[in-house]
Amino acid sequence: FSLNRRMNMGRNETSVTIFTLQGISDQPEMQVIIFFPFLGIYMMTLIWNLGLIILIRTDSHLHSPMYFFLSFLSFIDICYSSSISPRMLSDFFLVEKTISFLACATESFFMAWMGLTECCLLAIMAYDRYVAIYNPLRYTTIMHLPICGKLVAGAYVAGCLGSLVQTIAGFHLHFCGPNIINHFFCDIPQIIALSCSNTFINQIMVFVVALFFGLFSFLFIIMTYVYITVTILKMPSAKGRAKAFNTCASHLIAVTLFFGTALSVYLHPSSANSKPLDKVLSVFYAIIIPVLNPLIYSLRNKEIKDALKRLMKRGKFPQ
Repeated sequence: FSLNRRMNMGRNETSVTIFTLQGISDQPEMQVIIFFPFLGIYMMTLIWNLGLIILIRTDSHLHSPMYFFLSFLSFIDICYSSSISPRMLSDFFLVEKTISFLACATESFFMAWMGLTECCLLAIMAYDRYVAIYNPLRYTTIMHLPICGKLVAGAYVAGCLGSLVQTIAGFHLHFCGPNIINHFFCDIPQIIALSCSNTFINQIMVFVVALFFGLFSFLFIIMTYVYITVTILKMPSAKGRAKAFNTCASHLIAVTLFFGTALSVYLHPSSANSKPLDKVLSVFYAIIIPVLNPLIYSLRNKEIKDALKRLMKRGKFPQ
């Protein structure tokens, strides 16, 4: 049962113990059709991101702060997609897509943790590019390995705390029905919209977390790239300018896609019924972007292409 009744001060109270997810599509005949594309996307997310991590770890030419951060971005994308996709794929074959209260809270926590951590990591990667271009002579001194490790650890801790605050506040509310989430995963704004309690404070908290981790990180990145652009334009060599722009372009594309879609969802008032556009944007930032990131960084990066060529040569056996 999805509702649990209890006696409190002489009156009946009803509390939700199970939620029902509506899924990506509410048309049963579409479920099987869209299953295989989403399965393919998830498998490619795992293969491409894991492959990029292995390539960066095994090729000594890629042992630099930029690729150190990129390997952790790939790891976050694997965790991010895996917090949603396996259960979502299994739901395609279920008539009633139920999820327990605890499982819903767990999914929401891990998804928010990885999402908020990615916001922080993308800002750190922008700062790394700023130091590399603005102060190249001191780059190795400023961005040495212990500092890079602390920055990544700080991103994980900050993302975890932000997610923990949202999850505890959201799932501490009272839910008395309805219990149908018009989404394909347990998203905090959609959960809060189902509560019977006063959710004003919770909505403010979600907005503040999105503002702090999302909008402020995005503005920091934009400000960083303004300084980077000014510095690049001052370079005397046209070849040097082209190389610097090409290095930053991949990161800027990834930033625009991630923040553009995520902020569009979280920086507006929540409602009980998720708008179709919100669901499409959620598919994009939660499922599509994790598979696009390794391609964006690989296809435009000469050093990664060279590392792949070296790996292929090492894999060849003499006739």
